[in-house]
Amino acid sequence: MMDWRKVWVVTRHEYLTNVRRIGFIIMTASVPVLGVAVLLFGTFFSGQARQLGAYLEQQFEVGDKAIGVVDGSGYFSPILPEYREDFVPFESEAEAEAALQAEEVSKVLLIGDDYLETGRVVVLSTGSGFDAAVISDSATVRAFFVDHLLTGQVDPALQARATTPAKVESRVISSGGETQSEGPWGFAFTFIIPYFLAIFLVMTIFTSSGYLLQSVAEEKESRVIEIVVSSVRPVELMAGKVIGLGALGLTQVLVWVGSAMGFSGGAAALLTVAGAVSIPTRVLVLGVVYYLLGYTLYAILMAGVGALGATMRESQQLAGIFSFFAAVPYMISSFLFTNPNMTIARVLSFFPLTAPTMMMMRVPLAEVPVIDVVGSIVVLLISIPAALWVGAKLFRVGLLIYGKRPTLREIWLILRSDTAFRRT
Repeated sequence: MMDWRKVWVVTRHEYLTNVRRIGFIIMTASVPVLGVAVLLFGTFFSGQARQLGAYLEQQFEVGDKAIGVVDGSGYFSPILPEYREDFVPFESEAEAEAALQAEEVSKVLLIGDDYLETGRVVVLSTGSGFDAAVISDSATVRAFFVDHLLTGQVDPALQARATTPAKVESRVISSGGETQSEGPWGFAFTFIIPYFLAIFLVMTIFTSSGYLLQSVAEEKESRVIEIVVSSVRPVELMAGKVIGLGALGLTQVLVWVGSAMGFSGGAAALLTVAGAVSIPTRVLVLGVVYYLLGYTLYAILMAGVGALGATMRESQQLAGIFSFFAAVPYMISSFLFTNPNMTIARVLSFFPLTAPTMMMMRVPLAEVPVIDVVGSIVVLLISIPAALWVGAKLFRVGLLIYGKRPTLREIWLILRSDTAFRRT
C-alpha cells in the first residue's frame, strides 16, 4: 500500500526545489513578457508596423533591385510607366546578363517571340533556381504581365480587376454555423496564438520531464538515492517526483494560459480590431487535458528508462527515444497546415507516444472530429497505467544499478520478473 504522506513530502520537495530554478523562472515569464511587448508594439507602432510589412512584402515580391526584361514578343515594350521603377528593359540577352553579373538587376526575364502560344518565360539569376519559383508566385510580376497584355484590349475596370482578381478576407465559422472570427486579426487569434501556445505546452512537457530525468540521474550519480530509498519505497519516490514536477509544469501552463487570455482580450480592446475574438475555449481546455495526460505518460516512461542509465548522459540518451516520437508531428507540420485531418495525422493521434503532441497541433488548426478527440484521450488513459507498470519496475530496479547500463535482454528480464534484479 502506498504511503501518500511520503509521496506528499517528495512532491513538495521537488516542486519547491525546481520552482526556484532560474531557467524555470525565465521560461515561465517569457510568454507574459512577449505578450506585453507585442501588445505595446501593436498599440503604439501600428503605423510603422504597416510600413515595415509593406517593405518586407516588397522584398519578397521583387527585392530591393529592379528586374531585367528582354522582350522578344513585343507585348511588353515599352514598359508601362507604373512598372518602370521595378522593371528595366534590355535589348539583348547578353546585355541583360552583363547587368545581372554587375548586380544592377536582381534577375532577368527572357520572354521569347512564341510567348503568346507557349507562355514560356526563362528566369536568369545568380542565386539558386528558387528565384524562378518566387517569380512565378509574385503578385507584382503577375500584375506586370496582365497589365501589359490587356492594356488597350479590354475595359480599364476589367483590366484592374484581372490584375487583382480577389482581395481575400478570412471568416472562420464553427460547425454550428456561428462566426468565430473574421479578418487578419481573427486569423491570428484563432490560429497563430493557439498554435504557438501548443508548442509552448509541448516544451513544458519536456522541460518538466527533463527536470525529473535530471533529478533521478543526479541523485543516482551522487548515491543519495541509496539513502532516500531506505525510507521511501521506489514507487512512492517515483510518484512524488512525477506529481511534483507535473504540478510545476501545470503552474507554468496556467501562467501562460492566463496571460494569453488576458492579452488576446486586451489586444482586441486596445487595438479596436473588429471581429477579433479570444482564443477558443475548446483549444485551452483540450490543451490542458493533453498536457496533463502527455506529461504523465512521458514522465513515467522517462523516469523508468532514465533510471537505467549509469550517468546523466546515458539517461538522456535512453529517454531520447520518447523525445523523437513526440517530435514526429512537427516533422509533418507543413502537411498539417493544409489538412489537419489527413489520414496520417489521425493515425498518429491514436498512437500513445505521438497522440499528445499531434492533438495539440491539430486542435488549433481545425475542428477535429469528436472520435479523434475521445479516442486519443481514451488511448492515453489506457496507456498511462501500462506505462506505470513498466516504469515502476524499471525505476525500482534501475535506481540501484551502477556501472554500465543493462542490456535489452536484462531489461526484458526485469519486466518479466517481480523479484529484485541483480547484475552479475
